[in-house]
Amino acid sequence: MTAGPVYDRMAIRWDAVMMPNYGTPPVALVRGAGSTVWDADGHTYLDLVGGIAVSSLGHAHPAIVEAVSRQVATLAHTSNLAIHEPGVRLAERLLGLLGAAGRVFFCQDGATANEAALKLVRRHGWGLDPTGGRLRVVATGGGFHGRTFGALSVTGIPSKRAPFEPLPGPVTFVPYGDAEALTESVDDTVAAVIVEPTLGEGGVVAPPAGYLAAARAACDRVGALLVVDEVQSGIGRTGEWFSATAQGVLPDIVTLAKGLGGGLPIGACLGVGSAGRLFEPGDHGSTFGGNPVSCAAALAVLDTIETEDLLTHVKDVGELWATGFDAVDHSLLSGHRGLGLWRALVLTQPVSGPVETAARNAGFLVNAVRPDVIRLAPPLILTADEADSFVHALPAILDAAEAAA
Repeated sequence: MTAGPVYDRMAIRWDAVMMPNYGTPPVALVRGAGSTVWDADGHTYLDLVGGIAVSSLGHAHPAIVEAVSRQVATLAHTSNLAIHEPGVRLAERLLGLLGAAGRVFFCQDGATANEAALKLVRRHGWGLDPTGGRLRVVATGGGFHGRTFGALSVTGIPSKRAPFEPLPGPVTFVPYGDAEALTESVDDTVAAVIVEPTLGEGGVVAPPAGYLAAARAACDRVGALLVVDEVQSGIGRTGEWFSATAQGVLPDIVTLAKGLGGGLPIGACLGVGSAGRLFEPGDHGSTFGGNPVSCAAALAVLDTIETEDLLTHVKDVGELWATGFDAVDHSLLSGHRGLGLWRALVLTQPVSGPVETAARNAGFLVNAVRPDVIRLAPPLILTADEADSFVHALPAILDAAEAAA
């Protein structure tokens, strides 16, 4: 399928008023139901991107519709000058799922969750050494933590950092997955280590077993904080509430966003133990963060994942995908990786753009996250039949991409 006349008109309007940082998106979506979306010209697609791992319950899920409608008709906004029940209840639920005593800061998205984490880290560093000798942060090559200045400073993708340097520091980057390099870099000048349990924007790359545990041990040795960015990996994406705790590692700080709100904007920074008490009144804030409507949506997401046992479902459908991808024999496909409904198709050539286009033309939305990697992060409600339909369509998609490349 190709772009139609309605898309063409909308694209012209987009280009006339939008800043060019996104380019011109190749599709204009107007509605969705479950894991299916429709574009402005009436074409349907199976959504295997999920708004970049955001639409955890798909589109127009009754639980979110009901929760948001009820809350917006009751109390839509308070700012941080008042307590509201959805926010308190959501913080209680998140700490309960984490299984640790702590404190929660709500914000709008993953970048602002990591900004809060980095300010906690700075507070911790000054507390360790009032002369400023404990402010260094260790981050990883290939890691992605957001595009605001603080979050970008610990993002280990040079192309994203270079246009905006100098960035806050000091930050030391070590190769992702190299436990020895990380351990050697953590000394008594370090305030924290920040790491993703699996690289998301880096192409759904998991580290070797024991990597997070090694990071935990390195931090414990010198009194540094371990910050685990679960913005993309958390809240069911891999079939677990949190990837870190599923590996037996309790971080000092956990950041969340994306799938937490099921499409509503919300981020969360969870500080465990003393890390949750580092902020003093006035240290940080957010006008819109954790507003009642977004918190109501997040509670609906957590309730639905729990009552419908979506964690098990995610693992089962993810394994179905793994088995299906194993059986695809094509010159463009070198393999696949990932957990749950967070998968990467690894290509033999840097043609992810043509593969994304061919998939869209075949009725599937996927994400060319790296030149040779296709990322899949569909709604957690994706059915086995829907997952299977993509496996069956994949050889023809790869054929089309190969012909177009």
